[in-house]
Amino acid sequence: MADKATSTVIKAGAEDARRYWLDEGRAPGGYIRKVDFAAHARGVDPLFEGIKIIDCDTHFTEPPDLWTANAPAGLRHKMPHVRRIDECDRWFIGDKDFGSLGGNVIARDHNKLLGRLAFQNYDQINAGSYDVKARLQEMDAMGVWGQICFQNGGVTQAGSLVSLGDEQLALTILQMFNDACADRMKQSGDRINCMASLPYWDKDLLNKEVRRIVDLGIRGIVMPDRPERLSSGFLGADGKISPFWEEVFEVCNATGVPMNFHLNAALDADSAIWDNLGFDQRLPIHAMLHHMGTCATMANFMVSGLLDKYTRLKVGLIESGAGWAPFVLEALTHQLEEFRTAENRGLKLSPKEYFRRHFWVTFWFETYAPKHMLEEIGVDRLLFETDFPHPTSLYPGVQDKLVETLGGYDYPTRQRILERNAAELYKLPI
Repeated sequence: MADKATSTVIKAGAEDARRYWLDEGRAPGGYIRKVDFAAHARGVDPLFEGIKIIDCDTHFTEPPDLWTANAPAGLRHKMPHVRRIDECDRWFIGDKDFGSLGGNVIARDHNKLLGRLAFQNYDQINAGSYDVKARLQEMDAMGVWGQICFQNGGVTQAGSLVSLGDEQLALTILQMFNDACADRMKQSGDRINCMASLPYWDKDLLNKEVRRIVDLGIRGIVMPDRPERLSSGFLGADGKISPFWEEVFEVCNATGVPMNFHLNAALDADSAIWDNLGFDQRLPIHAMLHHMGTCATMANFMVSGLLDKYTRLKVGLIESGAGWAPFVLEALTHQLEEFRTAENRGLKLSPKEYFRRHFWVTFWFETYAPKHMLEEIGVDRLLFETDFPHPTSLYPGVQDKLVETLGGYDYPTRQRILERNAAELYKLPI
């Protein structure tokens, strides 16, 4: 039997979406960094010629008419729509506020906003954030062939959707989002691959949608790191896979569809941050703590026994950073040995072995890890990302960063990290 303990989970609720991006982050002001776009928009550096570079963490901002233009008959008036309030575009469903457009700091003139989470409205942001044709142009300029994309705004936040009190509406909104993911994939010739969301508040709806996603050909799903916020945890009271999630894990294990854990939102980062720090002081700490939360997601899987049952499961730890991996794996190995966790729980592999079989991590701002820790991380476990169009994205100096971090490796290693790892994880047709 699993050990009994009081749950520490932060329950999902109606405020999830509205608070998804802080109002302070969209306030007027900030600092505009002038970008010499022509100098950076040179395409692929000669060092990477012939490599189809895959950017494994970007965000595709939901177009303003995503739901209203494609609404089922009789539901258009209920669909998510954008209202401009005090020059700020916000998503609404009925009269419920679902928050801002998400992180968008790349301007239409290619300059970059610093000190804020986002510009205020669609008129200000780069069209490549939300339009497929414009996105492809930005990718070509950065020298990126393909992108793995995650949602940007708060419309798909499950807790807020459930709070609508209309399950069919909530499901329809998620399904339309997933349909749009499939459409972008086809429209872009498989270059833009958006990850699907799930209705994880209901077992039957969950199972039907994950199978529909597979049929649509979508190449990955976004998973909640603490699903018990709204429904059932991944483990049942007996410590084994929860019946609620069993079919989802079976489908992903059988089909190779990767589960993506994007940062870690289950941790209450505010509880570790000093009182009376300002907005620009808190945000860097928030970001760092969410990277550390990814370590917890990985460790939860490793000690749970789930990876012994689902031996072909693929787990992407996205927008995670990578330099922590050697230390955390070493720490887990020591702790599991001292606590006899593997013997007590019948675990079949060591943390390092689980990592090399199941997990992938991403880097973007790091220099030391990709240059000096590749052997410890694993050349086949590392993915590249830009985090476009979020505040800490590499834009526009993508190729310069890649030359700095990977230029010293031989061509097969560069291709392995920038193309083959992502192509194999997400089954991209290249």
